[in-house]
Amino acid sequence: MPGLLEGKLAVVAGIANKWSLAYGIAESLSREGADLVLTYVNDKQRETIEACTGHLRVVKMLPCDVTRDEEIVALGTGLAELNRPLDAVVHSLAFANREDLGRPFVETQRDGFLLAQNVSSYSFVAMARAAAPLMTNGGSIMTLSYLGAVRVRPNYNVMGVAKASLEAAMRYLAYDLGPQGIRVNAISAGAVKTASARAVKDLSTMLDATREMSPLRHVTEAGEVGDTAAFLASNLSRGITGNVIYVDSGMQLL
Repeated sequence: MPGLLEGKLAVVAGIANKWSLAYGIAESLSREGADLVLTYVNDKQRETIEACTGHLRVVKMLPCDVTRDEEIVALGTGLAELNRPLDAVVHSLAFANREDLGRPFVETQRDGFLLAQNVSSYSFVAMARAAAPLMTNGGSIMTLSYLGAVRVRPNYNVMGVAKASLEAAMRYLAYDLGPQGIRVNAISAGAVKTASARAVKDLSTMLDATREMSPLRHVTEAGEVGDTAAFLASNLSRGITGNVIYVDSGMQLL
């Protein structure tokens, strides 16, 4: 029986290592038959990604520093050179200065605020703009969010505000791109012990709380997020756009 995504082409941006959510998503998409294009920022990151994705259906790797407009444009050009429609885009990118995650939000400085917005929110808009002309058969664009976008989560601070901006951008993109048959959604994942999440103070406390208090009593796994992304990339989600889907063992209920 063919996979859900057989014959489809998907871009995954944001793999840092084999523990990242983007890696879990790439695994699920590849398992369901999608061909993957992976992005990287520099040669060191490319080597790390190549080392952990050799078993996946990777057809191309392209550089893309999302703080540089010319590299986002070049990403679109590189995708066009494959001479096939693009079906799915996964944006799993976020960044904030460590010091802005470790002090009260009211002390956030202008440069740190703008950096978090640039990498974590605006880059989603820019990537969607580059990808949309290539999605000639419609398709799915998705991003990764967190509960801190809609509720105050201690120590999440400037990143929570950036994720709120990201979720709002997702809704406006869904409105703009819907007439082209492009669906735009967000997955709000529970706390996961990734390299980037370790920058959040008291991460271990958040993980323990999930084990003890969530309805499912277990910490979110990258594969759970990946399988949700595979659903959103497939035709099974053809009526879903502008939504935030929570994959957090039910922690959003509490």
